[in-house]
Amino acid sequence: MTSNRVVLVAVVAVLVAACTGAGAPSPPAQGAAAASPIASAARSVDPSAGAAELTIYGAASLKSALEAAKTAYEAANPGTSLTVSTDSSAALATQIEQGAPADVFLSADTSNPKKLVDAGLADGGAVDFAGNALTVIVPTDDPAGIASPTDLATAGVRIIAAGEEVPITRYATELIQNLAGEPGYPVGYAAAYAANIVTREDNVKAVVAKIELGEGDAGIVYVTDAAASDAVGVIDLPPSANVPATYAGVVVRASAHPEAARAFLAWLAGPDGQAILSTFGFLPRPA
Repeated sequence: MTSNRVVLVAVVAVLVAACTGAGAPSPPAQGAAAASPIASAARSVDPSAGAAELTIYGAASLKSALEAAKTAYEAANPGTSLTVSTDSSAALATQIEQGAPADVFLSADTSNPKKLVDAGLADGGAVDFAGNALTVIVPTDDPAGIASPTDLATAGVRIIAAGEEVPITRYATELIQNLAGEPGYPVGYAAAYAANIVTREDNVKAVVAKIELGEGDAGIVYVTDAAASDAVGVIDLPPSANVPATYAGVVVRASAHPEAARAFLAWLAGPDGQAILSTFGFLPRPA
């Protein structure tokens, strides 16, 4: 088991190499004073975007990053305020389908935004704005003695997972299938892993919380969630088996402020939003 920060750096380094780098923040000019991403973003937003009160629905894994984005965007747009609500992407999409008053929907996948687009509930198409990767987390004292992803299939290991419709579950299912095909993994690995799932939580943050409390032995979460917690350890995954996650957003068709909502989504997908997201370990948005 390695520290979560070490694994974050290793996984991000591997997966960034596969990305084009489009949308990634440019390094500061040589000799220039370093500025924080939040401060830089606050200076560079177009003031003509217009003031508005926007409600942002975001995936649970975006919680900390969106809090920082809120600070930067409001500082750059006096009179504009963002109300951020986070939960499972699937749950938020369902709320929007039922008429919840959101302006922008930011999902941990591409399928939930597409569902809103296909249903005529989005203003325009979906915009990819970030990437992520997966890791395995365990309590810091690792009572089950999990040293490798192969141990996730050991009888008696308590796996904390998310609900079937939560994006992390679809990514985790693909990861387990990939691991099952790796050298050294036992026959029946995927079935044994599934049999070890003891609970399904509402979102990925709830999975992390259960592991932090020692109420489970392991869980599959995003690299960014593992890096944000000081109360979990991480287990290395083979890079060849890891699953890239793509985050996409849409402007909700029923938004009372569609122009302001489009401006925020464009800002998040642009250099300033990317700079903030990168400080939380998110990968560059796909090209």
